[in-house]
Formats: sequence, C-alpha cells, structure tokens
Amino acid sequence: MDADQSPVGAVGRVTVPIPPDGPGEVLVPVRGGTEAFAAWSRTAVAKNALVIVVDRTSARSVIVELFPSS
Repeated sequence: MDADQSPVGAVGRVTVPIPPDGPGEVLVPVRGGTEAFAAWSRTAVAKNALVIVVDRTSARSVIVELFPSS
C-alpha cells in the first residue's frame, strides 16, 4: 500500500467502543474518503472518542491511542 494511502497518523472517530481485550471500530479519513477499520487499543476507548492511528496490523485493522486533548 502506498504511504499516502496509509491510515497511520490519521485522526479518526470511534464508532464501536474499543474494549481492552478486543477490537472496536473506528472511522478514519483515507484516500479522499472515510473508511471503517477494526481498531485495537491498550486501554478501553468510548464511542465517539477521537483517536490517532499509531500502527496498522492488516489492511483492515489498526492500533489506536486516544487523541491528546488540548
């Protein structure tokens, strides 16, 4: 996959809560649109939280962290 198509570094919104032991779902802007990815996190993340994608484990799965609030 091209670097400009990678979701890593993108800020997304959680659409299905992410439990600490399983995936949730996040919508991430990529390729000029918005796509859903299975999302994993070290900590539980609530629905509608903003997250940043820190890694991709497969074409449709990402690892996220809470987006720092200012």
